[in-house]
Amino acid sequence: MLRNSVAPGRYKWVALSNTTMGVLIVTINMSILLIALPDIFRGIGIDPLAPGNISFLLWLIMGYLVVTAVLVVSFGRLGDMFGRTRMYNLGFAVFTVFSILLAATWLQGSAGAIWLIVMRVLQGVGGALLLANSTAILTDAFPDDQRGLALGVNSVAGISGSFIGLVVGGVLAPVNWHLVFLVSVPVGVLGTIWAYVMLREVGERRHARIDWWGNLTFAVGLVAVLVGITYGIQPYGGHTMGWTDPLVLGLILGGAAVLAVFAFIETRVAEPMFALGLFRIRAFTAGNLANLLAALGRGGLQFILIIWLQGIWLPRHGFAFEQTPLWAGIYMVPLTIGFLVAGPVSGILSDRYGARAFATGGMVVAAASFLLLDLLPVDFPYWAFALILALNGLANGLFGSPNRAAIMNSLPARSRGAGAGMMTTFQNAATVLSIGIFFSMLILGLSKSLPGALFTGLTGQGVPTAVAQQISALPPVATLFAALLGYNPIQTLLGPQVLGALTPEQAGYLTGRGFFPDLISGPFADGLNLALGFAAAACLIAAVASLLRGGKYVHVEPAAEPATDRAAA
Repeated sequence: MLRNSVAPGRYKWVALSNTTMGVLIVTINMSILLIALPDIFRGIGIDPLAPGNISFLLWLIMGYLVVTAVLVVSFGRLGDMFGRTRMYNLGFAVFTVFSILLAATWLQGSAGAIWLIVMRVLQGVGGALLLANSTAILTDAFPDDQRGLALGVNSVAGISGSFIGLVVGGVLAPVNWHLVFLVSVPVGVLGTIWAYVMLREVGERRHARIDWWGNLTFAVGLVAVLVGITYGIQPYGGHTMGWTDPLVLGLILGGAAVLAVFAFIETRVAEPMFALGLFRIRAFTAGNLANLLAALGRGGLQFILIIWLQGIWLPRHGFAFEQTPLWAGIYMVPLTIGFLVAGPVSGILSDRYGARAFATGGMVVAAASFLLLDLLPVDFPYWAFALILALNGLANGLFGSPNRAAIMNSLPARSRGAGAGMMTTFQNAATVLSIGIFFSMLILGLSKSLPGALFTGLTGQGVPTAVAQQISALPPVATLFAALLGYNPIQTLLGPQVLGALTPEQAGYLTGRGFFPDLISGPFADGLNLALGFAAAACLIAAVASLLRGGKYVHVEPAAEPATDRAAA
């Protein structure tokens, strides 16, 4: 009953507040585990850096991202067919149920890790339902001259949520790792009830048959490609990475082949899941291309910054390795502030002037910020680092809100769910790909000079030659993951037996806050140059794509045929 009691002028703000809550909680959960993983693995009794456990580590990080990337298009299409609010409400309920099951984890060891991975994937199903339909609900609720503001606020919640999650995870995990999952439960319960009571269907629904073959081939193809990328950054045989692993090559090439079959199917079915015809709309195509490239440049940035802060900068400035995860999240706050400032403002201005200037300018500034990061020394002055982070946040906020609004304004009302799902799929899939690319470039840079530097440094402090040789031959990915998790990498690699055989001074120096950061700084800088150069190039190409979108464009529905004309016909 209460659904109809909200005045039409107020309903749009109800839709904005609820969908912003939904997007915020989904994106917080994309990153909340990054800082909390050490406490979670200690809680279930697993060493994540042991060779057989690296897959657990990767899938806890990537599984949620993969499932949201794969399912949003299908769920957006279902929203067009059966009601966006109905699918969104279901998403909040599913997300909440599996947040409860994650918080209630009681298993230990490998069984506990597998339980967490499965529950995270199913939690991601709820997240995909929320992401797929929130943008379409907002587009339905707001007139075209206010969508930039609405989508700007929503976009800021989505982008800043991934950085807020770092701080939330860092604060809660040391208290009790179950709180990392439990924190989503009250928000989920409130959001589920509020969405059910207050949201209503105001968009156009179009009943159609489900494209089963399209859904199947899209899911299989995209999952195969993303899983292949996930395993590609793991070592294979004597190689530092797995890009030559037949399994990885088979997954990526086979997945690409299945996606080609999917594209063929979508041109033949009457009611396709992936509306390829929408790409005939210039603003939609250019906006999505820019969105994909921006996500490629931005997606791996979070991991780069965390490793930079936790593995090098924070230990050099007096922080114990165990403290670095929380402080890394805190020291990255300027990036979130930039998003919060620029997102709503650029959204409001784009409602009046169109998206092209803001989105194009945002990507140019983002590219410049990556090049400025590349000019910083590894042991940077924090004020310079903070200013560049804020600039990057401003740039992405300047781009994100106008670009999303322009994409959604270009769509027919009946295709908003599918179009929003396609937009989110491009962004999330590009984020997973970006993580693979950034990690690969870092590992490539590390593999050139880290083994020699590690061998020389260890033997210089009395570590036996055979042990130093064995450790220096380990894949650099173990060193990266140790830094990412806030572990003391040298202490983890040497172990208590080797350290116990050294003098206290030697052991203290090797495991102190100076040895590892000094050791990794040079090799890390080599990989960092590659990664930041790639990010800058991706943003510049995104700027070109954005520039080609044309002027301000809003899709206008054809006028309904008058009843008298239909009767005469």
